[in-house]
Amino acid sequence: MLETTHFIDIDDISESELDRVLSRAAAIKAGDDETRLPRTTMAMLFEKPSTRTRVSFETGMTQLGGHALFLGPEDIQLGHGEPLCDTARVLGRYGDVIMARLFDHEDLLEIAEYSTAPVINGLTDDAHPCQTLADLLTIREHVGSFEEVQAAWVGDGNNVGQSFVLGCAMAGIDLTVATPPEYAMDDEVMERAADLGQAPTVTTDPEEAIDGADVVYTDVWISMGQEDQRNEKLEAFDGFQLNEDLLDGSDAQVMHCLPAHRGEEITGDVLEGEQSLVWVQAENRLHAQKGLIVELLEE
Repeated sequence: MLETTHFIDIDDISESELDRVLSRAAAIKAGDDETRLPRTTMAMLFEKPSTRTRVSFETGMTQLGGHALFLGPEDIQLGHGEPLCDTARVLGRYGDVIMARLFDHEDLLEIAEYSTAPVINGLTDDAHPCQTLADLLTIREHVGSFEEVQAAWVGDGNNVGQSFVLGCAMAGIDLTVATPPEYAMDDEVMERAADLGQAPTVTTDPEEAIDGADVVYTDVWISMGQEDQRNEKLEAFDGFQLNEDLLDGSDAQVMHCLPAHRGEEITGDVLEGEQSLVWVQAENRLHAQKGLIVELLEE
């Protein structure tokens, strides 16, 4: 069982607990750990739609012997029809764990404050720690020991990137971040990474970032809710696309959390190419989250 009650940010757990979650996930994936959580219910709150988050959590709970209840925008009006604190109090009494995929990170913090059940961050505008668990599991499986891995983040300093920065710091991965200056990682996140002992190298040059990298990671430039910024972002990210020209001469394996906008942040050839880990990475959402749920709930 983890020391933390909730999993809101990747650094809510310690480095040793991170290793434990990843080891548990790997054992579950390999069929060496058959832990079950019968009669366990997860309430899944969705403000943002998602393929991987819903399917991986719902499938994971079923495979663990429990049940997941989907509550979408039409099923529950978070903070509108009822205060968030009241929703959290009730759901915490009905279920054993709450997973929430929201826009505002502060809303998730309020749910965690009032819920007596553990709360898992399925994504907010600030962080996506469950994705980082899957990312680290993928790197450990297919790239190598964390201390020997050189990684690069190329693109937007968004929620996925910020959680990845913290996860790499915790794991001891040598990370270089390449973003346009106006779309850099949040300063507070970089300070937290430094406090964890492994602040990333920062550049605005994608070629510099991927030089010598074992793995290169990108995500969409225009996230959900940012459609009105499309033209200015496409202009700002010129030269940051993961394509065959940028990766020419590099044997780095490629990661993307999906969904991908082919032809924008990544080309179809790279996404489908031999260096792509994207589909393994997507599968590992299921296994990493099962490892997390077991470690959170098992007594």
